Amino acid sequence: MLSRVWSATTVGIEAIPIEIETNVEFGMPKYTVVGLPDGAVRESRDRVQAAMRNSGFTAPRGVITINLAPADLRKEGSAFDLPIALGLLAATGIPFDRSTLKQFLVVGELSLDGHVRAVRGVLPMAVRARREGMKGVVVPVQNAGEAVVVDGIGTYPVRHLAEAVSLLSGNGQRSPPANPKQYRSAAPAAQSSVDFSDVKGQESAKRALEVAAAGGHNVLMIGSPGAGKTMLARRLPTILPDLTREEALETTTIHSVGGRLHRAGLVMRRPFRSPHHTISDVGLCGGGSQPRPGEISMAHNGVLFLDELPEFKRRALEVLRQPMEEGRVSISRARISVEFPARFILVASMNPCPCGYLTDPHRSCVCTPGDVHRYLARISGPLLDRIDLHIDVTPVSIRDLELRREGERSMAVRLRVQEARQRQIERLGASRVRCNADMSSRLLHAHCRLDQPCRTLLREAVHRLGLSARAYDRILKVARTIADLCGQHEIGTDHLAEAIQYRSHHGSAL
Repeated sequence: MLSRVWSATTVGIEAIPIEIETNVEFGMPKYTVVGLPDGAVRESRDRVQAAMRNSGFTAPRGVITINLAPADLRKEGSAFDLPIALGLLAATGIPFDRSTLKQFLVVGELSLDGHVRAVRGVLPMAVRARREGMKGVVVPVQNAGEAVVVDGIGTYPVRHLAEAVSLLSGNGQRSPPANPKQYRSAAPAAQSSVDFSDVKGQESAKRALEVAAAGGHNVLMIGSPGAGKTMLARRLPTILPDLTREEALETTTIHSVGGRLHRAGLVMRRPFRSPHHTISDVGLCGGGSQPRPGEISMAHNGVLFLDELPEFKRRALEVLRQPMEEGRVSISRARISVEFPARFILVASMNPCPCGYLTDPHRSCVCTPGDVHRYLARISGPLLDRIDLHIDVTPVSIRDLELRREGERSMAVRLRVQEARQRQIERLGASRVRCNADMSSRLLHAHCRLDQPCRTLLREAVHRLGLSARAYDRILKVARTIADLCGQHEIGTDHLAEAIQYRSHHGSAL
């Protein structure tokens, strides 16, 4: 007897529908899965049969053939356990309504006692099921929170194989789909245990981070150990605007595919990722035989913090170039090529030399000029050229540390950032560009016109500092952001001078 059940797999952040055909015939017992299954799919035989027996169902005997179509796409993971079990039961006499089975997309891993375990990628699968016109998705109860955010399709969470059978076989009254309110995140995006007011002094660094947050610009902080670079970086997300629903869906989809959703519902807070400097290029940018998102994609719509930048592997840093420029990372393998979104604010920190005290006013540096040169040479010029704001972070004075006056809170800075972002949306809305840092050359020349004094100032700065054409464009983008923070429609010489300062502020360190 033949049965058909619909499931799905993910390729990149897109879900591909998979039709699971199950055929059971009389003959010597044989169990075959075809359609390019990986090891986890082939091993489903033992999990599925044990789950069926321990759930009170009879495991079929005979010649069992399971086809995962399309056959030319590699299938991986344990999400096919539940639909395979339902297909086997349908092929051996359970009275499923065939028209009902066609209306549902089913995913879930089975434990040996029949309980349904969570799987990755449920959100894009639910989106694809809605696009295909299906009635609902049957998912593990742990994944219901990500499925219910998709409007226009019912979510049917199940805890056990028997629940899924009862749901789809029509035994009794089918339970209604899950209520989205039950699974939505209760915490708003802005809640955080850290605040900008925690940072003593460092007014120039705070200003640079405000500019970075307002325009989506990359930042490099250079300073002695203990100057507060990490403390500043970890507070950047607290002044960023809330995620829009579109951004939240993108972010949640990536985390779903990566198997890193730790709570129900949409990811409402902007991601902050801080990988260790020993990370590989695959861990940073994504990859694998079946490509998975790396840290830069997990930081999409948020902040990627690289502490001690020169300590990262040179190869890992160099693969950042394309994502920093294009907002996405392309991964090609023999059988497949995928793209993951990777639009983030890069915040990098480093010491000015191996010992860390080259620019410290209170401690002497013990490094030779050769040591300093080799240390700084670990970061390539093209990578530095893609970082908009270069800032010195000097040690905080005792006087600043002893001040009891509370600094400006994150909420106040965040309001200014939101106002600047709103000006950018109004100006760039038709192009779907979200912030100044993402402007194309065409948009840059349309919205960053300079008067004669500004052109003269910028020309002299480019000549004196030996800046590239890319640096020229990035200075204009930063100046546009500073003007937005000031509520100005046109870029002035003061805005441009501040933007140029961020390209020369590191002095002789680089």
